[in-house]
Amino acid sequence: MKKLLSLPLSGALAAALLAAPLTVPVHAAPDGTDVVINEAYTNGGSANAVYRHKFVELYNPTAEPVDLAGWTLQYRAAGGTGPAASVALSGTIAPGGYFLVQGGSNAGNGEALPAPDLATSFNPGGVSGTIVLSDGAEPLTTPTGSVTGADGIVDLLGYGTSNTFETAPATGPAANNDPKSMTRTGGADTDDNSADFTATGTVTPQGSGGSTPAPEPAPAPEPTPTTPPVSLPVREIQGTGDVSPVNGQTVTTRGVVTAVYATGGLDGWYIQTPGTGGDLELEQHEASDGVFVYSPSAVADVELGQYVEVTGTVAEHFGQTQISVRPDGLTVLDETAEAVKPAAVGWPADDAGRETLEGMLLDPAGEFVITDNYGLSTYGEIGLATGTTPLLQPTAVGAPGSPEAAAQAADNAARGVLLDDGATTNYGRPANASVPLPYLTPETPMRIGAPVDFVAPVVLGYSFDEWRFQPTTHVTGENPEDAPVLAENTRTAAPEDVGGDLQLATFNVLNYFTTTGEELSGCSYHTDRVGDPITVRGGCLARGAAEQEDLERQQAKIVAAINALGAEVVSLEEIENSAKFGKDRDQALSDLVDALNAAAGAEVWAFVPSPADRPALQDEDVIRTAFIYRPDAVGTVGESVILQDEENFDNAREPLAQTFRPAGGTADDDFTVVVNHFKSKGSAPSSGPNADAGDGAGAWNADRTAQARALVAFAEQLKTSQDTDRVLLTGDFNSYDQEDPMRVLHDAGYVNLAPEGEYSYAFGGMVGSLDHVLASPAAAELVTGSDIWEINAHESVALEYSRHNYNVVDLYAADPYRASDHNPEVVGLAFAAAEPAEPQKPGRGNSGEHPGRGKPGEHPGKGVREHASDRAREVLQGRFG
Repeated sequence: MKKLLSLPLSGALAAALLAAPLTVPVHAAPDGTDVVINEAYTNGGSANAVYRHKFVELYNPTAEPVDLAGWTLQYRAAGGTGPAASVALSGTIAPGGYFLVQGGSNAGNGEALPAPDLATSFNPGGVSGTIVLSDGAEPLTTPTGSVTGADGIVDLLGYGTSNTFETAPATGPAANNDPKSMTRTGGADTDDNSADFTATGTVTPQGSGGSTPAPEPAPAPEPTPTTPPVSLPVREIQGTGDVSPVNGQTVTTRGVVTAVYATGGLDGWYIQTPGTGGDLELEQHEASDGVFVYSPSAVADVELGQYVEVTGTVAEHFGQTQISVRPDGLTVLDETAEAVKPAAVGWPADDAGRETLEGMLLDPAGEFVITDNYGLSTYGEIGLATGTTPLLQPTAVGAPGSPEAAAQAADNAARGVLLDDGATTNYGRPANASVPLPYLTPETPMRIGAPVDFVAPVVLGYSFDEWRFQPTTHVTGENPEDAPVLAENTRTAAPEDVGGDLQLATFNVLNYFTTTGEELSGCSYHTDRVGDPITVRGGCLARGAAEQEDLERQQAKIVAAINALGAEVVSLEEIENSAKFGKDRDQALSDLVDALNAAAGAEVWAFVPSPADRPALQDEDVIRTAFIYRPDAVGTVGESVILQDEENFDNAREPLAQTFRPAGGTADDDFTVVVNHFKSKGSAPSSGPNADAGDGAGAWNADRTAQARALVAFAEQLKTSQDTDRVLLTGDFNSYDQEDPMRVLHDAGYVNLAPEGEYSYAFGGMVGSLDHVLASPAAAELVTGSDIWEINAHESVALEYSRHNYNVVDLYAADPYRASDHNPEVVGLAFAAAEPAEPQKPGRGNSGEHPGRGKPGEHPGKGVREHASDRAREVLQGRFG
């Protein structure tokens, strides 16, 4: 089953999508001898919700009533290992009847459910988790690992990234505001959640009152015609709307075979009316001349270019018109047919224009770039955008709910399309890992923003709510010559020259933990294709590498990236707070500095020690922020300072500040940097000011906004205590530039230094910056340039250390690319010339004394720029004026 376009919610959650399975033994009854979970709706009340409440619909396929007394409905979170939470059931399900269990609500959106048979507080997670139907009161206590018996389970639905499921987890909704339910396909129960359940926008709650129609069964794969077929050309089968005018009828039609999928799961082929295509005028083209033929048992008998006649039943399958054909419904014709010509057309901006091309052979015209590569390592999908730029997060352009944000969302909808691989293969499962991934190789990284050239025709298909360019055959890494596109490798070996006497960078290092899972008890893991642990999944405090060899791979990439940044001061986010493991708070930071110096061949790096005055350990997160710097270029002034504000930062990392002085400089050259890591956008509460309003700001917007206000006040205090008004705010703010938290900082006079058209993060097929460097007006006068080095977010997740040996082609390399999921930003700062000081040996966090660095401006690859204030004005006027 193909899932929706993947959403990279966070580094940790992204990794969870490829988790090792926990297989639950088969207890459900495929022979129809027990009650089954028939439909589950987990996002009731959220933005875009169809219904206000969550629900679970049960179905009794037996000939006898089933008394639910003593039964329970249970839920356990995706990575849970303990007992499941449960609610008691009561009532009776009639033979062949439905029973509707109403659950909790995330908010007040959506319609009221039809009358439920039982109202409960059942509250399953929106995108991932495990729902259990039990005939006893004991909660599910299945441990992680192999399970040989779990008494009392009548049926079980694991979905999303759950670690507990039947055979494989079902595809859940993509997000809390994705209004889909998980519906059992045609009542089938094969004890494989991924096969039995479909995430669909057609939500059909039904109880004993039968207030809504029962779920429609899936189209029969090889139906037996029951009415005489009607002979129609393809365009009359397609019609001029989004549903065939002969849907459900038996038809006969003819066409030239333009694509064949005998492997990969599509199990069919496309045909197109002879002689059609070529130079089309879309304004006059009202109906498609191509259609998909679904016939698993006959697809092996079909070849590209054949002229065929097919007889079968028309159906709309996940939004695509198809003809389901039995083997006796296929005839290969001896007649000569005019060849089909690929339609040389640009990508239509709306669904109406796309419908007229559904199923047709295309030679897409115009420019395309990659805008999403997240699904490439799982389903072989690449998100494309027309034009020369990726799709952009609406709230990076305008405030949530603003006309500017709406216009950007409309632009995204007009420009986006998927490039598929002609298959439904999930490469994230070990069973498919022996097949090389399509499109992606060490030489072809398929980076976001990379221009794409079509070198072969594609067919326009539609499935799972997405328009898709399908190659004309199943493409894998074993037949790269059949790939219909070539993409430019847009990597750079280093950031752009940003000028200045020294450079400041910010870098989210994606859960860099030197305490590995193997050192702790209770950890569960994401594993590679042979079951070897790679990263910690849950069950313990660690969040990074599973074993030392995995840490070494992670560290090698981070070290390569930081040493190539060319920066003298680097703020870090998502590094281990080692105090949480009974160690010195700076242990992981010290380990990273040691690795950086070892790779550099000299002790060129030092870290800023934690201050003595800091929050109580129980009030701190297991991840923290930090600073590293090059003592030959810059020294520290005084001790670092942590903002101690548990009212606003009880769910985020407290800001950390340090004042620096350029080597050979004076107090007049001092500048203060404050590194931040605000609350994330995920795990939305069900109600209140921090609920996801569906406007693009995500969850916890109110808390992030309060954190921004507290940061402004902290920065004002620092200006006095550090005796400098040159303040730079860096880090992961988990906010796009036009969202409320960033507007608080803009209104306080802080200037975002990000260069135009460059972004630090990719999510949901769109780019935007969650990471920022902002400058006070005085600090902005120092700025000579800035660059976001797009080495991480723009690369496929398959290159991460966390995906080592996930596929038979190991894409891991000890280089900077995909060292994290956030791109670093580098800013150049220029100071008045100062007397050079004698070089000193780097320390482990020098304070007060400032080791020399030679002449101001000397740095490999960096040039001396114009006077700081003049250049800063020029840069800022050019970027923001």
